[in-house]
Amino acid sequence: MKDLRLIVLFGVVVAGLLVTLQSGVWLSFLMMTLYTVLLSQSWNILGGFGGQLSFGHALFFGVGAYAQAIAQLQWGWNPWLAMPFAIAMGTLVAVVVGAVTFRYGLKGSYFALVTLAFAEVFRILAVSLPFTGAGVGLMVPLHQSAGNLQFASPRGYAFVLLTFVMGALLVTAWLRHSRFGAWLQAVRDNESAARAVGVNPLRVKLGAIALSGAFMSAAGVCYVQMFQYIDAGIAFGSTISVEALVGVIVGGLGTLWGPVLGAAALYTLGELTRNLFGELPGLSMVIYGAVLILIVMFLPRGITGAGASVRRALGMGKEGSAKSPADGTFRASDNSVGSVAASKEKARV
Repeated sequence: MKDLRLIVLFGVVVAGLLVTLQSGVWLSFLMMTLYTVLLSQSWNILGGFGGQLSFGHALFFGVGAYAQAIAQLQWGWNPWLAMPFAIAMGTLVAVVVGAVTFRYGLKGSYFALVTLAFAEVFRILAVSLPFTGAGVGLMVPLHQSAGNLQFASPRGYAFVLLTFVMGALLVTAWLRHSRFGAWLQAVRDNESAARAVGVNPLRVKLGAIALSGAFMSAAGVCYVQMFQYIDAGIAFGSTISVEALVGVIVGGLGTLWGPVLGAAALYTLGELTRNLFGELPGLSMVIYGAVLILIVMFLPRGITGAGASVRRALGMGKEGSAKSPADGTFRASDNSVGSVAASKEKARV
C-alpha cells in the first residue's frame, strides 16, 4: 500500500511539473529523463528482480521501434493503433529469446552474451533488408497532431512516457509483493531449490522477460514518435542497452525507486557534461563507464543502498524488519524459497 501511495505521488508531482513548466528546454529535459527511466525500469524487471543480466536489451527496443515505423509507413496504420502492435511484437520476440535461452539453462555471462548476439543479428538484418530502410533507416512523415501521436511540444510525449513509467512502477511494486514475484526471486536465488518446491523456473523467467520486453519495446515506440526516425545503429546498438543497465546499477538492482534515481542522475550528469564539453563522440559512453566503475567500487548496492545505510547509521531504520528493508530491495529475506513452499502448502490446504 505504501508503494502504491508513493507511485501515485510520483505521478502527481511529475504531471504537475509537466502542466506548469513553460520552458521548452525543461520540458525536453523532463521528457528525456522519463524516457531514460523507462529504459532502466524495463531492464530492472528481468535483470534486477529476475537476476538475468542482459547485454542486449536493445533488441526489444529496436523491434518495438521498427514495428511502430513499419506499421505506419508500409501499412498506413494510425500511430495509436500501431503502438499496441509494436509492443506485442517486442514482447513476442522477448518470449522467443527467453524460450531459446532459458530452455537450455543459459544464465549469467552466457545469457548476457547470447542476448548481445541476438541484438547484433537483428542489427545486421535491419541494415540489409529493404523494408527496414537498410542502411538509411526509416523516417516517419510529420503529421503533427495528438491523433497522430505527434505533438508540437515535448509535453505531450512526456505524458505518454509518464504513463508507461507509471505502468512499469506498478508492475515492479507488484513483483515485490505478489506470489509471482516470490517465485521469480526464488528462481533467481536458487533455481534448483525453487524447482524442488514446485516452481516452474522456465515459466517464471519467461513471464519476467515478457514484461521486460513489453516496456522496452514501448520505449522504442516512444523514441520513433519523438524523433520520427529510426535506424539499425540506434535501434539495436549497444548504447540503448548500456543506458538501461547502468541506470539500474547506479540506482540499485532489484529496487522500486533505484532505476528512477539512477536513470535521472545519469541523464542529468550527461546533460551537464554536454553543456560543458559539447557533443564529443562517445562522451556519454565514457561517462557511463566511469560512473559504473565508481559505483561498483564504492556503492555496490547503488544509491538506494547507500541511502539505507545512512538511515541505519542515523538510527532511522526499523531494526529486525526483514519484510520492509529501508532501501526497498527485493531480497531473499523478503520472499525466500521457504516462504514459497509455505504459500504453496497453504494453498493446498
